[in-house]
Amino acid sequence: MTIPFLQAQGICKAFPGVQALQDVNLNLGRGEVLAVVGENGAGKSTLMKILGGVYRADAGTITLDGRAVHFTSVDQAQKAGIVLIHQELNLAENLDIAANIFLGREPTWGGPLQLLRRRIASDAEPILRRIGLDFSPRTLVASLSIGQQQMVEIARALSLQSRILIMDEPTSSLTQRETERLYEVIRDLKRDGISVLYISHRLKEVEIIADRVTVLRDGRNAGELSRSEIRHEAMVRLMVGRELKQFFQRTRAETPGQNVLEVRSLRWAGPGEPVNFNLRAGEIVGMAGLIGAGRTELAETMFGVRPRTAGEIRLLDKPLRVRKPIDAIRAGIYLVPEDRRTQGLLLPESVRDNIALPSLERLQFLRLVARRRERQLAEAACRNLNIRAPSIRQTVGLLSGGNQQKVVLAKWLGRSPRLLILDEPTRGVDVGAKTEIYALMDKLASQGLAILMISSDLEEILGMSDRVLVMHEGSLVGELPRGQLSEEAIMKLATGGAATEKN
Repeated sequence: MTIPFLQAQGICKAFPGVQALQDVNLNLGRGEVLAVVGENGAGKSTLMKILGGVYRADAGTITLDGRAVHFTSVDQAQKAGIVLIHQELNLAENLDIAANIFLGREPTWGGPLQLLRRRIASDAEPILRRIGLDFSPRTLVASLSIGQQQMVEIARALSLQSRILIMDEPTSSLTQRETERLYEVIRDLKRDGISVLYISHRLKEVEIIADRVTVLRDGRNAGELSRSEIRHEAMVRLMVGRELKQFFQRTRAETPGQNVLEVRSLRWAGPGEPVNFNLRAGEIVGMAGLIGAGRTELAETMFGVRPRTAGEIRLLDKPLRVRKPIDAIRAGIYLVPEDRRTQGLLLPESVRDNIALPSLERLQFLRLVARRRERQLAEAACRNLNIRAPSIRQTVGLLSGGNQQKVVLAKWLGRSPRLLILDEPTRGVDVGAKTEIYALMDKLASQGLAILMISSDLEEILGMSDRVLVMHEGSLVGELPRGQLSEEAIMKLATGGAATEKN
């Protein structure tokens, strides 16, 4: 029997009040891409941080190339050849590529600073060629796209003579083209004998890139899939412990309701033609397009974050002036932003405080917040949305991505919205939480709420939308009714193909 290159056995890790890992096993071969999947809170990141030296396991053993290892720091793991690339990029944008690759490990010999920089740039060039990043080592990192910055992170890992790369959600902010380039780099690394531990909620990616899959559920091993067994349904079944017979839950009305919102010749600073569309009660209207197409900019203009330069917004057939978010909020238009951590939540504050924040004016008595009413609002929201937290006093930053997203939804639902704008509503959310969010969207639509759902996930767009608006380079280039929806039709419009006549 071949000894695994990396082997973790019986790994246990507990935090106050939480058993994060219990007797977890993992084997990784040399030059293998092993995907580790599971719902948020399943223990994936904790296990990866133990392997990367961030945490120490409470129990269990780790062997590398047949020898027992005990990491007490990230530096020790890196010296052994294990490098963890976090989901949040950790680069100094004010420095150039070469300086970032060797940051903290610069040559210590004396001499003019100019010669030192030249040497660092010279050392960086072969690493950049290896991963196909066609930039000068002296290019400022701030000028690179997110995908290119991801490659700089990989270059830095390779400069450490890494033998195992741990990639945590590496494509969460990448375009399709950048994602495909990452796949090519991973395949090249495999040919060089470098192993990859790949964590992703995007199961389609796992089907493409993984040689094998290890599934975690509730901090334990739930199963393993060989290359021939890797299927979306098989992974979901192991992740949630049950069959998901109806992943996208959608109860469609025979006829849509009244016009809730009408956008007429709307423009904002940037490229593109004036935008026109309407949203009706009880509809979920999907908005598709490539990254940079202007979808988020449109949502921010509707919500008053971004100034409108032309056009009109009408709510229930009456003109609505939205100059700042408070105007939209008072009209019942709410935005769940793409980046919930920086734009949707106060991470150091409690679940209760985040949920109650937009409703404080309604919770006041004699200009003081009625704590009892605040508590009741938060507790009801946690019950209705199945927010899993030890208590409403739990710091929201410590919740899983799916539960954080539910908190963002809960804070707006407490104000009885007329229109909900959801920008990437399930990004970074596990499959179980996705199902719950889809069910909630369906319930809200059936109650007459109008929903605009912006998403880069075409399966989500196809599964949940009553009709789809497609944007390209700042313009609304087409509208597809339910009967004409397909990935091909959406992508044709999103990439600048001929527009479809609106119904």
